[in-house]
Amino acid sequence: MDDNRAQVGVEPIIRVLATTSAKIALSTYYAHKSRPESARSLRDRKITRALRRIFDDNYSCYGARKLWAEINREGACGHVARCTVERLMAADGLVGIRRRQKRPSTRSADAEQCPVDLVDRDFCVTAPDMLWVADITYSQVLLSGVFAFR
Repeated sequence: MDDNRAQVGVEPIIRVLATTSAKIALSTYYAHKSRPESARSLRDRKITRALRRIFDDNYSCYGARKLWAEINREGACGHVARCTVERLMAADGLVGIRRRQKRPSTRSADAEQCPVDLVDRDFCVTAPDMLWVADITYSQVLLSGVFAFR
């Protein structure tokens, strides 16, 4: 704001906000500007520098779990919670290498290899046990050795 004071100053913005339901005093901006930085933001900056250093020293591979273990092993920043490491990593854009996802063990067959649809996708029946649809490779249903099909 200070750089563009001639075009967009604090006073004109406060005057516009005064016409709305948000009542903000002009002194609020100046109080915020002169307020010292909080202890949390100072500690966060220190931890972020340490996380960035550890991350870069380890070929940008470490994720939150390993960074958390390493920063606590060093002890320079005191005890750091894992959720704090995750939050600061996200804020700083640090992302570790992820393990490859497992591929599914089965895949659908091609359309030309699928068997003919014996029930014509008509699942309406007039009485019980007129039509059973199951994949016999997975289903182990045996009713006295008799399967009821249409």
